[in-house]
Order: sequence, then structure tokens, then C-alpha cells
Amino acid sequence: MPDLLWDDVRNFFDPDLMGALPDVCVENTSVEDWQAVFDLIRSSGWTWEYVEGSAAGPLPLAAEVLPRPDDAESVVLRVWPVPGVCVHFWLMSAEEIDFDVDLRELQGQEGVDTLCRFLSTLGRRLNKMVAMTDEGGYGHPVLGFDPAADRVVLMADPESVGLAPGSVSVPGASRIR
Repeated sequence: MPDLLWDDVRNFFDPDLMGALPDVCVENTSVEDWQAVFDLIRSSGWTWEYVEGSAAGPLPLAAEVLPRPDDAESVVLRVWPVPGVCVHFWLMSAEEIDFDVDLRELQGQEGVDTLCRFLSTLGRRLNKMVAMTDEGGYGHPVLGFDPAADRVVLMADPESVGLAPGSVSVPGASRIR
């Protein structure tokens, strides 16, 4: 059985309500956690592209690129866990693994299942929560992989999306903005 059903979470996959590129993060990480992600990417068979500034190159060791000086060129690691679905990892800090997904590539039950598989694979490798927020909604997760439940779970009410730009309702709390 799928972790989440399209009919229940379609609002969390609506680019007009969530922004096309919702933010996903793993908090309280280290260079070792980033290395575990790099190792997962290398061993998974996923297609990937590492770009520092404007130059593509081989995937380095995490310790070679983290921590990043404030004036360093941007680094993006693009990963295609399945054809047609790109995940953009932003190497900004060792303390947080940040990435985004494009909701336009994750429509219908197949899209939900693809995202759940990816979040679960990453969360299990790190044994950490992997939380998704609306685009720019940092700190207010709507769904994510919960290592205690060993599955992707809802962290907000899908019906609350669209109440106001950037606001979601968290169960047990008043609306947050």
C-alpha cells in the first residue's frame, strides 16, 4: 500500500498552491551525512550532474566541498531518481541537506509514489526526518519521511493549503504563516 494517496494529498502537489519547487530538507546533518547522500547517489544507479559555478565535474568527497565559504560559487547536484524527475541538492551548509523537487514532474499517484520512495530512501540512509515545505515555507513542513514510522507521513492538513499564500494548518496548532 502506498504511503500517501493522490486523492488525499493532491493539494500538496499543486504547483499553484505550493509553488512549483517546494523545499525539502534534512536538519542537523554533518559532512558525514552529506557523504552518505553522495554514496547513495553513486551506488543507486541514478543519473546525476554535479555543477560548481558553471562547470560540471565529477562528484567529489563531501569533505572537499563542505563547509562552503560565504563567497564560494554556488554548487548544485542534480539527481534523476527516475527519468523525468529531477531533484536539485543545494550544497550550502554541512548542517542541513537542502533540495527541491519540481511538482510539475510529480503528478498523480505515480508522482506521489516516486516522491515517497525518494524521501524514504534518503531518510532510511540517514536515519533522519526528511521534511517538505511549500516553496519558501521553511520551518512549516507539510509531509515527510519519519524514521520512527519508517514511512512518509502527513505533517499538515492538505485541505489548508491555499488558505493564504505561504500558510498551512498544522494539526493541533492554529494556522501559521
